[in-house]
Amino acid sequence: MTDTTVCVSIATYNSARYIGRCLDAVFGQRGVQLEVVVVDNASTDATREILKDYRGSIRAIYNHRNEGFAAAQNQAIRSSRAEWVLCLNPDVLLEPGFIRGLVETGEMDPDAGAVCGKLLSIGPGFQPLEKRRIDSTGIYFTPALRHFDRGWHEPDGNRFEHPQYVFGASAAAALYRRRMIEDISVDGDLFDPDFFAYREDADVAWRAQLLGWSCIYTPAAVAYHVRTVTPGNRRAVPAIINMHSVKNRFLMRIKNATPDLYRRYWLPMTARDLAVLGGCLLAEPRSLEAFWQLAKGFRSAWRRRRLIMSRRRASDESLARWFSFQPAAEPLHGTTALEPAAGMLEADVSLSAL
Repeated sequence: MTDTTVCVSIATYNSARYIGRCLDAVFGQRGVQLEVVVVDNASTDATREILKDYRGSIRAIYNHRNEGFAAAQNQAIRSSRAEWVLCLNPDVLLEPGFIRGLVETGEMDPDAGAVCGKLLSIGPGFQPLEKRRIDSTGIYFTPALRHFDRGWHEPDGNRFEHPQYVFGASAAAALYRRRMIEDISVDGDLFDPDFFAYREDADVAWRAQLLGWSCIYTPAAVAYHVRTVTPGNRRAVPAIINMHSVKNRFLMRIKNATPDLYRRYWLPMTARDLAVLGGCLLAEPRSLEAFWQLAKGFRSAWRRRRLIMSRRRASDESLARWFSFQPAAEPLHGTTALEPAAGMLEADVSLSAL
């Protein structure tokens, strides 16, 4: 295990509140060889001054403008040749064995292109919460083409006990295999730079499924995430992020949705589309720009779609079974029938990283 190389790629933008403790937790990892790449998107706070304190331990790339999360992560990924890449948000705090737990799980299956651990919620400034609650145990899609984090805001009790195949990993802390990155990248990019921010991890997960790669969730890797964008808090989110959220919902559809998926789920998909459009018209007019941005980016998205579909390996049945109104997971070993997420024993996790 000690000869396994992992690149930790972090994109920062005004991340001074978190980046120091995030990096300290990264350097507290054991059992793997790490290289750490931080791409800063023209921060105007103290982020760059803090990064200077880690000179010699990290490779820092400084952008002259905010290129967005997707483009910055692509820069970091391209700067490394490590066997695995851990895309990490600066507002995530890793338990000491997190990276090793992910890598050991990923090495169980050579067809696993992504691995995610159990992310627990933590308050702003990395303040522990009174009760342990789930932030993410992977992502899933509904037939309305909405995607959610499995287990979000549920108490960390008897759920998600076993390693399982899931649809995809949250890019707050997602481990990607280099072979998969090279296989599914379009124009050399793992993340679609047209997304800028938000939903780019769901797009990657969907593309990976189309091209025959799987994702594994493991409870053996635990971390803590400060989540600022949650279901139901759109009014507290900057308008530009809401706009990208709307735009990216449709960009993701253009690139990845198959005719069979439309045939199966056209009704919930259409109902949700109308709800999104109505919400923009009546409550969120600043998000209407998303449709202009979508029109400008349509040709590029369609070109990417053609490239993806020309290499598609997954059957209609294998894709459709992942789209469910309840989180679906597949046992890591044994039968292949999808089943609801299994119960999970309370993890014995210390707060030493806090």
